Formats: sequence, structure tokens, C-alpha cells
Amino acid sequence: MRFGKKDWKTYESGIQKEWILTNGLGGFASSTIVNCNIRKYNALLNVSLNPPINRTVLLSKLDEEIIIGDKSYYLGTNKTVNGIKNKGYLYLQQFIFEDVPKFIYSVEDIFIEKEIALVYKEDKVVVTYEIESKDSSFIFRLYPFTNYKDHHQNSKKNDFIYKQFEIENGVRLNLKENEKINIYIKTDIGEYIQSEKWFEGMYYDNEEYRGLDPIDYHFIPGYFEVKINPNTKTKISFIASTKDFDDLDGFKMIQNVKQRYKDIVKKAHYEDEFANKLVRACDDFLVYRKSTNTKTVIAGYPWFTDWGRDTMISLTGLTLLTKRFDDAKEILLTFINYLDQGLIPNMFPDEGYDPLYNTVDGTLWYFYGVYKYLEYTKDYDFVKNNIYSKLKEIINYHINGTKYNIKMDNDFLITAGEKGTQLTWMDAKVDDWVVTERHGKAVEINALWYNALKVMEYLCKEFKEDYSYYEDIALKVKENFNKLFWNEDKKYLYDVINENIKDDKIRPNAIFAVSLPYSVLDSQKHKYIVDRVYKELYATYGIRSLSPYEDEYIGVYGGNRYKRDAAYHQGTTWAWLIGHFITAYVKVYGKSDNLIKKFIDPFKDHIKDQCVGQIAEIFDGNEPIIPRGCFAQAWSVAEILRCYVEDLI
Repeated sequence: MRFGKKDWKTYESGIQKEWILTNGLGGFASSTIVNCNIRKYNALLNVSLNPPINRTVLLSKLDEEIIIGDKSYYLGTNKTVNGIKNKGYLYLQQFIFEDVPKFIYSVEDIFIEKEIALVYKEDKVVVTYEIESKDSSFIFRLYPFTNYKDHHQNSKKNDFIYKQFEIENGVRLNLKENEKINIYIKTDIGEYIQSEKWFEGMYYDNEEYRGLDPIDYHFIPGYFEVKINPNTKTKISFIASTKDFDDLDGFKMIQNVKQRYKDIVKKAHYEDEFANKLVRACDDFLVYRKSTNTKTVIAGYPWFTDWGRDTMISLTGLTLLTKRFDDAKEILLTFINYLDQGLIPNMFPDEGYDPLYNTVDGTLWYFYGVYKYLEYTKDYDFVKNNIYSKLKEIINYHINGTKYNIKMDNDFLITAGEKGTQLTWMDAKVDDWVVTERHGKAVEINALWYNALKVMEYLCKEFKEDYSYYEDIALKVKENFNKLFWNEDKKYLYDVINENIKDDKIRPNAIFAVSLPYSVLDSQKHKYIVDRVYKELYATYGIRSLSPYEDEYIGVYGGNRYKRDAAYHQGTTWAWLIGHFITAYVKVYGKSDNLIKKFIDPFKDHIKDQCVGQIAEIFDGNEPIIPRGCFAQAWSVAEILRCYVEDLI
């Protein structure tokens, strides 16, 4: 994907597009395509001190300066409270993202190509430069902006102090406040010159939009200087790591990173360009968790960690469509091994804490994950030997009752929670205010419950066991679901039913009663659901969380935390929902319908829009449907890959 000067005619246009690299440990590097940080999360070395959590910014950015005689050209772009301090984007000719970002600058008769990569399974960033000059002799300087902060926080001047120790080819920075923290910074040529100063008041536009503190401070310990002669081609490797290293061949390291991505795409074996881009994007979310010593799924970048619900929804796209079957097995085993009273964790344990199990749908999505795993692998022995008996245990706990008032009611439907609790995916809560009250019998929970029972019936048949128990309950669930949830006036499903209400708001959750492998809704009613979702909830890049015709609808997601959470499930568009909408649409109208391609095509543009190569978490409900939230979201990428492959190509 290539971008040129038309994409950064102004500072404001240049900061609209971002990029991200990940290292498989939860750490990542990210910035904009003009190398201007607009978030407190942006960094070149944002490491997970306890993978994949405790993410800490150590190296915020690396700026360059060219000095030709008495003229200076600063290639970095930075904004402060007083405005744009450095306008290096003016010298940027091209930005190219092909697995890793490349920046091409031009100053007088000098061309500079800069590439960035993170080494897989290491806290190490590599930046390489290829510099070609004609008649000019000049000095090339590199300024590392260091930090030490939780990536959710901002720094002030002197919040941290690095002690400097000269080492071969560079410098070791040792944190005074925590001597276990080191940053080793080296180049293969040039000289390191200590020159301590602070970059004061860096201003983050995105944090201002989110109603958060936009001001940050960075420590520049010194700079690397390379003297370059006329008519030469010069290569420079800059490497920063939390551990010491001897190898200074950054070009070889970046080539290895690129080859790894090529191998991942080759393994998935698609001949479709868009599918391959999504396969590459999927890799960013599969990371190592130290506490379980297994793979897990980061829900979204830059601020989410791993969640049970998101993992189960994403599993098919991230691991099965990409042919990463061993990763799928590892994830399925990890979650089932932490089963407690019939529930899988919503959040995993860290540093001695117990897992959190505050979700009603995560466990039911697990059945969906198992079913899809078998669909793609036919590995029945693995399921029978490791998972099957625990699936029976889950069903029994749901029937008899478990944590958070999750239980099967007398009508065989699942009820969960109580006033003030949030157990479904629509879980926004600000202090004591539950934004979207959904305790009781939620429509998608009972669609998932029916699907889980049918999966058990299917497994019993495969394993030559009596399946009548699950078959009988499933029949009663389907009968009562269609009686209780069908709203004849609106020709739609109630969203939630409890002792006080039958909530008839038009929300997307009804789509799962059609889209899941086993549909709980009577087939003659499928078209009503699909057509209503298309008419009222479809919004180019996903499905709205609430119809614009409802009084509570909020069409723009932004502002402080209160305003953002108020809009989160009250009209905001969610990309991941498009997957189940398309699957439901295919069930009703068939694969040959031309609209299916039209539902997918906007995402081919979007992966070149906000975060290059990725798909955002959410979008505004109102036109022009601007991307918001996490700029890279696991279930967004996974679900679009899944439906694209399964339902279109």
C-alpha cells in the first residue's frame, strides 16, 4: 500500500492514517504515516513487561536531522501546545506499507529510505536507513525520544531518570527508579554523543478528542551522528532493545521479519489480495501470555488486552481461516483448563490474581469455536480427549445455575445477571451507571444457548453416544424462544426480556438467531430479521448497535469517557457484526446475491484509511461513518476474513 504527498498536504491530513507493528508478546510500535505521534500509546518500543500486559513505553520515537553546511533539515514531525514545532512531513515523498512501514524522504540532492520492524518474540525495534547523496556532504543525526510510563499514562518532566553508560556502538540507559529496566541503543556506524534534554509538551491530538490529557514529555539522552561524504550510498542500522545484543545487521533482521509475514500468508494459501492482507493483519493479535504459557488473543490495539469473549468470537478468523490450527488448539485448551463452575474466563489471571468470569456469552461462544474448529480440521480425537467432557459440564452448570445468576429458567431459556450487572457484549458502565441494561433473557444469549445444545447433540452423534437429552432441551428452547421473543408488531425479536420489560428496541443482537450454525429462530422469520437489520442498522463499515429511529440513539462516538461510553452501544457502528450479518444474509438470499460483494468492498478501502492494513473496532453511526475506538480490532479483522472467505470467495 502506497501513499504520497496528496495524503499529507496538511498536518491535519497527514495524521489521519496510522500504522502498527507487533512482536508477539503484546508489545507494539505505532505512529502516523508522517511519523508524528498523536496518541500516548504511539511508540517505537512499547513493551509488555508481563506479556501481554503491563505495557510500558520505553522509546517513543526516533527523529532525524540533516545538516548541510549551515542549513538544517529536521525530518521529524512534532506538535506541542504552541502548535506544530517540527514539520518534517514536508520532506516526506512516499509512505509504503508492505508488511513493515517504509518512509522515503528527499532533501536537496539527498534521498533517505527508512524502514521499521519489531523482532518477533523480542522487545527489540530495528530502524534502517539507506541514504543516497550526490554532491552534498552532510551530517546525519538520530534523536531517540525515550520514556518510562504505563502506556495508558502521560509523563511529566523528571518523572523518570535514566543513567547513561557508554557501551560499544552506543549507550545503555538504566532507569534510576527501577534498575531492572535497561534500554540498549546502538548503531552499526557513527558516534553517540551524550546531550541530555527534554522534549517538553508534546501534544496528542487524539487524546484531546477523547477528552484526556494530551500533553506528554520525553527524554532525549543524546544523539547518534554519522558524517556522510558526497556521491555515496550509506546504510545505517539503529537498534534498541531491553536486552544487550551483538548483531548490528538491522537489514537482515528486517528481511527476516518480512519473510515471516510472507510465510504466514503462504500458509493460509489464498490467491486473493484482500484475503492475504487480512491474514497478515490477523497475526498482530496472536500473542504469548506468560501466566498461562500459551497463545492468547489481544482484543484490540492500542489499549485492550486479552478477553475471553473476544477470543472465542475471533478464533475462527484468526486461527482457522489462516490455517494456524495448532494455535487454535492451544487457545481452546487454555480456556477450557481454566473452567470454573461451567464458565471460561473473561479475563485471565495475572500476578497471582484469580481469573474473572463476568461474562455470560464467552462460554457459549466457546461451543461455536469448537464447532468451527471441527469444521476446518475434522480433529474429533482432540475434542473428544480434551474438551468433550468439559462441554457436558458447562451445559450442566448452565442448567442448574452458576455464577452471576446464570441459569436455565423454567421455560428452558437462559437468564443471567441482575440490575446493575453487565454480562453481555454490550457491557458499557460508567461508575454505577449501566448504559445498556440487559439482565434477564437476552436474545443473542439464548440463540447461543440453543446453538450450544445443538453442538452437543452433534458431538454425541459423532461419538456414538445418546444425544436425546440435548435434543429434547434444544427443542424446548426453540419452541419457547419463538413464542417469547417474537414481536409480531415489529416483525422482529425482542432484545431482552426480564421481570419488568420486553425490550423492543431495534438492536443487532437478533441477527445471531439467524447467523449461527444452528438457528434458533423459525426459518420463515429469518428474512424479517435480515431485512430490518439491513434497512435500519447497516452502516457501510458494520452494523449499528441501535436503530437511528430509537430515542436513545447517539450517532457520534467521541468526547470524554462518559460521552464515549454513553454512545458505545447506543448507535455506534461495530465492524465485527458485519460478519454475522453477511452470513445471515447468505442464508436468506444465497451466495449469488450481488450485494454481498458491496458489503465487503468498503473494507478494501478502509484498510488503507485509519490504520494501514488493519480494521478499526467501531465507527460513528452517523455519516460519514468515521472510524473510532481501537484502530486495530481482532474480531473486526477476524469476522471480515471469515465471512469474506466463507460467504463470498
